[in-house]
Order: sequence, then C-alpha cells, then structure tokens
Amino acid sequence: MANLKTDIDFSKLTIEESLKQLNVDIQNGLSQEEVDIRLKQFGPNALEENKESSLLKFLSYFWGPIPWMIEIAAILSAAIQHWPDFFIILFLLLFNASVGFWQEHQAASAVEALKKQLAMKGRAKRNGKWMGIDSSKLVPGDIVRIRPGDIIPADTKLIEGDYLSVDQSALTGESLPVTRKTGEIVYSGSIAKQGEMVALVTTTGKDTFFGQTAKLVSEAKSVSHFQKAVLKIGDYLIYLSLGLAAILVLDELFRASSFITLIQFTLILVVAAIPAAMPAVLSVTMAIGAMVLAKKKAIVTRLESIEEMAGMDILCSDKTGTLTQNKLTLGEPALFGADNPQEVILAGALASKAENQDAIDLAVIAGLSDSKVLENYTQQKFFPFDPIHKRTEADITVKNGSSFKVTKGAPQVIFNMCDLPKEKVESIQTKVDEYAKKGYRTLGVARTDENNNWKFLGLLPLFDPPREDSAQQI
Repeated sequence: MANLKTDIDFSKLTIEESLKQLNVDIQNGLSQEEVDIRLKQFGPNALEENKESSLLKFLSYFWGPIPWMIEIAAILSAAIQHWPDFFIILFLLLFNASVGFWQEHQAASAVEALKKQLAMKGRAKRNGKWMGIDSSKLVPGDIVRIRPGDIIPADTKLIEGDYLSVDQSALTGESLPVTRKTGEIVYSGSIAKQGEMVALVTTTGKDTFFGQTAKLVSEAKSVSHFQKAVLKIGDYLIYLSLGLAAILVLDELFRASSFITLIQFTLILVVAAIPAAMPAVLSVTMAIGAMVLAKKKAIVTRLESIEEMAGMDILCSDKTGTLTQNKLTLGEPALFGADNPQEVILAGALASKAENQDAIDLAVIAGLSDSKVLENYTQQKFFPFDPIHKRTEADITVKNGSSFKVTKGAPQVIFNMCDLPKEKVESIQTKVDEYAKKGYRTLGVARTDENNNWKFLGLLPLFDPPREDSAQQI
C-alpha cells in the first residue's frame, strides 16, 4: 500500500499491469480494510468544496460601494451625535445583511439536503461480492460494474465485457457517443448508453478528468448583471458625493465655518445622496421572489440569480427519468405458448441479472413463486439491454446438462424473432395495447426449443406506481 500510486497514465498499461499497480484481485475486489486505508490516502470520491465561514459570509454584506457609503453616513452621524439618524442607518445596514445572509443560508441547507437525496450509487465488488455503495466511497482499485444509463462514477479502465457506448459530450463536446472496449479508459461524469462492462477504478475525486475540468471552471469568475448594475450605481453615487462634499468643504472653509458645522453639512449631503434603503428594498424584493419559487420546488442559491432568470428570453431544459416510484410490480402474465404463468416468469427471470439491481429484472425475479428454482439453472452468458436491440438475452445451462437461450424485451422485437402466424401476432399486439391503456409496461418473453428455434411464451405486464410527490426540484 505504501507504494500505491495513481498519478500514472493507465491508458498505456495493460489490464494485468493496471491490476498489479493498484494491488487488486479481479475475482475478489478490495477488502473493507483496504478500502478504509485507501479512503484515508486518497479521500472520498467527490469534488472538494470550499466551505466558507458563516461569519465571513455575513461580514461580506458590509463590503461594497453602497455599504461603504452607508457606513460612512453612520460614522458621521455618530461623530456629531445625531443618534436617531445613526440607529436608523445602522438598522437598515444590518437588516439588508441579515435578509441576504439568511436567504442564502436557507438555500445552502436545501441544496445540501438535495445533494444527499441525489447521491449517486454504484455497484462494486468488495470481499468477492457485488454490493451497492455510495459513489463517494469508491477508491482506486475498486472493481465496478457499468450498465446503460449509469453515470461513470470515477475514471475507470474497462477490464471485462464486449463494449460500452459512452456519451462524454459534457467533457469533450463530442456530439455522438463513443465506443470503448476492453483496456480503454472511460471518464468520470460521462454516461453509459449501451453495453455492460466491468471496470477498474483508476482515479477518484479531484484527480479525475472531470475533477480537473471542474477546477478550471471554478476559477472562471463571473459577475451577474444585477451585481454590475448595483456596482455601477454605487460608483456613480460615490463619485458624485465625493465631488459635492469637496465643493461643500471648500465653501465652508472659505466662510470660516466651525468644524462641527462642516461635519453637519457633509452628513446631510452624504445621507441625501446615499439610497440607504435601496439594498434592503432589493434584498426583500428578491427574498419574496425566492419564497414564491420555493413553493414551486425551485431552490434559489443566490438572490442575484433571480434577476438573471428574469432577464432570460429562452430557457432550454432536458427532463429525463420518470415521476414514478421506480418500484415495478409484476402483473398477471398473458400466455401465448407457455403452459402456465410461472413458465413465462421463469424464462423472464433467467433473462435477468439480479446483481445489476435493475428495477425490471428485480420485479420479474420477485414474481417467481419459489426463487430457489433458479438454483437449477446456470447463466453462462448474459447480454444486457441496449436501446438498439431492445431486449436482454442469456445462455442457460440446466443441471442435467441441457442448454437453451432465453430473451425478454420489447414485445414487437421478441415476436418478430419467432416464426409466428399473422393471426397470433395480431392477438399479441392487441393484448399489448390493452395493457398499455391500463398504464402497464409490457415485456415479451421467448426461449429456444430443442431445435434452437425461438418460441414465444407470453407477455409480462409491469406497473410502476406514481410518486406521491411528483413535483420536480429544478
């Protein structure tokens, strides 16, 4: 462990060299003891966040052109002992800072809660077993499984499987997915589109390609339109006040006025020139807007962003996923070749892979009256679902030595694989349409016979109940 390094180019190493470099056994993965040691060495698999002190954040609201002018007015009021003016000005200054600070503090808390809710999960092999873990707990040397739809949790080297189609447009700008095969690197933050592979985690956290990109982005500071407008107003008022104050001071000096009189006139000028209530009015107005947006499940992290949003002409967004519980329930199968419902469910379960934790596969396997029946079969090879073929397939061997293939997927794809008469195809399609009207997602199931011809067994209807709270947080 003392010699474990990840600051090397794993793309130039073979799979065996990479495994040796990271000191991991592909069959067993890492032990929990090794994981704990590597977490201490490399830290969590997450981007570093600079936590700003709450006190410094609050004090920042007293820094800027307009706060400076208000503070000068307060100092001048105290100097000539105009205490009513002093306390009014001080109250406005504190009120503005408090409203802005409290609103951003609430937003930060909401975002933290949302981050925990949306924390990515991964499947890693630990102590010889596949298990679901938080992606933040991944370390260099972990063996992970990547399926379609997964966000790659870290920079990884593909070590098992046929191929993986990856969308890495967010990192490289490539408009089309790229194909990666065994021995190649896929980057953290990219999305698996097709295929299923086992990969070796080579780099985590800030050292990943995504982490280095995020660091460059964070260094690019931008000022909002609202901040530019306030700064422009503040600069204009400062120059105007300083110019008038200089003229007033010279005039009073020419008249040989007393110092107290000079301060009083200067205070009157400064207080008149400074819109002391403007920051408070702006903060309260935007805070009210933030409250309205919060009721619509929109989290405002910075008050200035409300003005930026209001200035947009076109908003483009991409909605993916569903508004359901993602807890599929298996309905009563429709038979078109099988002798009983359990025969259809068994074939569908054999064309599934439980360790992938896929909602559809788990729902089908849960439909078995006795899950121990699967112990009589061995899955020799499994072809995962992809958007092109629209089905899963598995090569199965029975304990008695016989073998066959099973498949499940889009009904149209499955019955097109089978040599079915037109009347039966129409009957199947009619049943699919009936299920669709009830809100069911339907799978076709087939298996090969002794002549290796596909036989259509039936349909498996799946229902995904809607979420109680389907409002989206944006």
